[in-house]
Amino acid sequence: MIENLEPDALLEQRVLAILESTGALKSGHFILSSGLHSDQYCQCAALFEHPGYGAEVADLFAAQLPRELHPEIVLAPALGGILWGYELARVFGVRSVFAERDPSTRRFVLRRGFAIPPGARVLLAEDVITTGGSVLELLPLVTEAKAQPIAIGAVVDRSKGGFQHAEARRGIPFLALCRLNFMTYSSDALPKHLAGIPATKPGSKPGADR
Repeated sequence: MIENLEPDALLEQRVLAILESTGALKSGHFILSSGLHSDQYCQCAALFEHPGYGAEVADLFAAQLPRELHPEIVLAPALGGILWGYELARVFGVRSVFAERDPSTRRFVLRRGFAIPPGARVLLAEDVITTGGSVLELLPLVTEAKAQPIAIGAVVDRSKGGFQHAEARRGIPFLALCRLNFMTYSSDALPKHLAGIPATKPGSKPGADR
């Protein structure tokens, strides 16, 4: 069974160039949700401000995903994965649905009339994988529907290889178009080039690490 899929090197270079040209890759002084500091971060929302680039990245993903892993429906977590999931569904010609957190339980649920048909082949979509926690929280929605999670797809893998070996992934094939390994620092061990720059907390939600 395919578990880890490696992007083509030229494709990865193209995706990195797109992230840079759209401003999705940023430099400065950032505090991540872990409390660690970094001089870089990635916000894929900036990529999807440009529909042409969003479509190109989805097309590149579809060209890399083996045909036996093509989906019948794409499921993404709100908020960050919605646009990526939509673009993937467009290129594969299938339905796009997204899950939202229930305010009381904090678990992901399907709303807005969304449903996953029994037996459906489901591609789980997340724009940036750091720990992979959000996309893995979608798995119960797939299994409860008696559907099949066939692959996990991301634009960026920031897990430094951790997500590729995560047991919680249950052997589900994983493909990210590029990998980013940002340096991180504790607040009491900042390098000189960060110590003199005011820090900001980026992300798609308060405390989010993107």
